[in-house]
Amino acid sequence: MSSRPRSSPSANTCGGSTVTRGDPYSTPKSTRETMSPSSLSVRASFVAFIKDRDDQPSETRVRTYLHEFTIMDDWGWHRFVERTVLEEDYVIQGHVTFVCTIMVMRDATPVTVPPSDIRNHLGCLLDQAYGTDVSFTVDGETFPVNRAILAARSPVFKAELFGSMAEATMASITLLDITPSTFKYLLLFIYTDEFPITTEDNPSNSNEVLFDLLAAADRYALDRLKLMCAQKLWDNVSMDTVKDIQACADMYNCLQLKNKCVDFIAKEKKAKKSLVSKTIRRSPRLHQAKAQI
Repeated sequence: MSSRPRSSPSANTCGGSTVTRGDPYSTPKSTRETMSPSSLSVRASFVAFIKDRDDQPSETRVRTYLHEFTIMDDWGWHRFVERTVLEEDYVIQGHVTFVCTIMVMRDATPVTVPPSDIRNHLGCLLDQAYGTDVSFTVDGETFPVNRAILAARSPVFKAELFGSMAEATMASITLLDITPSTFKYLLLFIYTDEFPITTEDNPSNSNEVLFDLLAAADRYALDRLKLMCAQKLWDNVSMDTVKDIQACADMYNCLQLKNKCVDFIAKEKKAKKSLVSKTIRRSPRLHQAKAQI
């Protein structure tokens, strides 16, 4: 569209036209754009330029922006062109022509980015010997792995595989005091960062499996895995299991789980004491009998 711009309090008039002074390369700031209350925002492409004295769009005095307009949004150019440049190159018989084009982007759907699948890719490395450079032997079962991945995830493995320890130069390392299944779970966590034990792996929901994995997580300084095990154990807590869970938490420095077990035992004792007290008050004969005794 082509029209004479309106006068505004912040603009100067030159030959019947409105001129804004200042740096032509300043960022947009203060043209009011009022939107319909029915929409919170709208995304639009905004192009503005001046026509020169040959009635052609100026190649230097043009601005293009993609903007998210909102209700009562103040937006525009505080300094579009200098007055002297405007008078010398663009004013014709006291008038100047500004052209403004707004194209509303009706499709507001963002570009869809799929979720990360790096866990799947890294997890697949456990199923193949591709790129492995060291192996662990646990009770006769061999696990080929990648040194760099283990070192990146565990400071203990980093010291063992890249430090001054003898294992750093060994192609095969034998581990003791850990079962093949527990070491497999440990590797699954290292490669995928997900809790490795499924319902199929532990159908009886045995705490012993979790105890072993918590011990391994503590051994290799995998704090996130320790907390995962702690959460699973806490889900299984009862008066029959709480003492064993507390002992495990105490042994492997899992303070949160230990404190929760202590609180659980204290609350259970308090609840039992309260129940006994209420039972005595509701049974006067029993109370009298105890008094006589």
